This record gives sequence, structure tokens and C-alpha cells, in this order.
Amino acid sequence: MEELNQNNYFCSHIMELKEKQRKILDVAVELFKEKGYMGSSVRDLATKLNIKAASLYAHIRSKEEILEWICFGIANDFFTELQIVKSTNVNPQEKLNLFIDKHLSIVLRNRDVTHIYSNEWKHLEERLPEFVELRKKYQQEVEELISEIYKAENWELKSPTFTTRFILHTLNNSYFWFKRNVDSTVDITDEIRDKILYGLLGNHKS
Repeated sequence: MEELNQNNYFCSHIMELKEKQRKILDVAVELFKEKGYMGSSVRDLATKLNIKAASLYAHIRSKEEILEWICFGIANDFFTELQIVKSTNVNPQEKLNLFIDKHLSIVLRNRDVTHIYSNEWKHLEERLPEFVELRKKYQQEVEELISEIYKAENWELKSPTFTTRFILHTLNNSYFWFKRNVDSTVDITDEIRDKILYGLLGNHKS
């Protein structure tokens, strides 16, 4: 699967996995994207891998463990990039630009993985409460960042929570709108950044 092999984001997480687990993850991402997490079985995964279903359990605890790898892997990448943004000493609008660039880069370089992260996380069971808290923490930190930027720029911010959710929803679902063309990633990022800065946020280019 091209996203897992071409980027420097989600790969940072799967490097912790053993070689066979990485192969299982690659194939599982394709399967979950095609049939959905609930529509995919361990038998389906084993068939795609050309092995017996029982053999999979030598490498994974369950199908849910693969979903955990995906959801927590991308979430941790988002957090890592956010901390870089927060620690970067630039003016407020450049910091907002940087946040958009960092978050969007992860999404566009991991399109299938992001799709699963965004749509299948509710099927986590054992670690669902932990993941929900992780999502809330990320949203809270992004909201704090956006509020600080608005305050520094003297922009009106009627609802920090709504604005934050709107921005994250826009960024997380951006992979729906564009063809899988790596060469267009910069143009896509510029287009979305402009829409958020000068459209969704109600600001105007000078």
C-alpha cells in the first residue's frame, strides 16, 4: 500500500512492529478500506496474506489489535507534530500555517490509514476509553493553540470549540477531495490553508 511505504509519519510508528506484523498491517489497511473494519474477518485477512487464519495469531492478539496500531499510531503522529508547532518561535499566523501544514501532511501521506482512523475508531473495545481521552486531549491542545493565535491577532473568536472541530474535520477529511497524486500535495495544502485562513475563519488576504 503506497501510503505506508512512502511517508515519514505513520512509518515512524510501524517501525516498532516486527517485519511480519508490518506486512499484516499493510494488508489489513487495504482490507479495512475495501470492506470496512466490521466487514473484514481474520479469515479474510489470512486469505489475502495466503496463510492459515490460525497462523495469524502468532503475530497479532486479535483483529482489534491491528485497529489499535492504526488509531493510536496516527494519533501519536498528530501529537508529535503538534508539539513541534507549539515549540516553534514564529508569529501567530505563521504558527497557524505550520499547524495546518503538519496536520495535513500526515493526512495526505496516509490517506487510507486516516480514513480508517476517522471512521472505524468507534469499533475499538478494550482501549476505546483511552483513545477517546487521547482524541479529547488533542482537540483541547489544538483549541488552546487556536485561541492563543486569535488573541494575539485580535481576531474575534465566538466559539473556540466549534472552530477547532471545524478545522480538524476539514483537515481530517481532505483526502476525500483530491486524487492520489503526490505531486499535488503542496497545491492541496496551499488551497486548504487559504480556505481556512481566508474563508472559514472569516479573515481576508491583505
